[in-house]
Amino acid sequence: MTHTVTSRPPTLFDNVIAETPGKALNLHACLQCGTCAGSCPSGPDMDHSPRAIFAMLDAGMDDEVLNSNTPWFCVSCYYCMVRCPQEIPITDIMYTLKRLAIKEGYYQEDKAPEFSETFCDFVEHNGRSFELGIAMRYHLRYHPLGAFKMAAGMGLHLFRKGRMDLTPSRIKNVSQLKSILNKAKELGGAA
Repeated sequence: MTHTVTSRPPTLFDNVIAETPGKALNLHACLQCGTCAGSCPSGPDMDHSPRAIFAMLDAGMDDEVLNSNTPWFCVSCYYCMVRCPQEIPITDIMYTLKRLAIKEGYYQEDKAPEFSETFCDFVEHNGRSFELGIAMRYHLRYHPLGAFKMAAGMGLHLFRKGRMDLTPSRIKNVSQLKSILNKAKELGGAA
């Protein structure tokens, strides 16, 4: 008697782990403690907390995860990662989810949150992100009082730890990066 071994196709959970650099395997160890959600300055605007997204991934709720605004509202401050007891690369997973949402056709450019566009503007003009600028623009526009609370609390803590600059920094030869980005837009039909 011959036994056939069948393997299941990779799930979205599997793909997220495979396509996220670093310690993405730690996603299996998520305690559902809520530290990530409690740390997130954009948490109130997310339709699901990061821990809920991870539980939804584990439950196979692929459409709900890829339709969620959660990855798009991540301001890349890394505060969740610094505080995660399991060292899950939460911010990196959010980037992976954005890439997968785009790849699977869930992304709609006219519905991308404003700070995602702000992120792209900082990268295009400086060659890197400027987390404080992204967070402050967003909060000053939508939650002005929350901006001061965030700056005094988490912002000050991140600045003391050397995790946040007060002004954007620019890479050398940013003009070369602009040329590369323009060529990528041209090749991608986004020009």
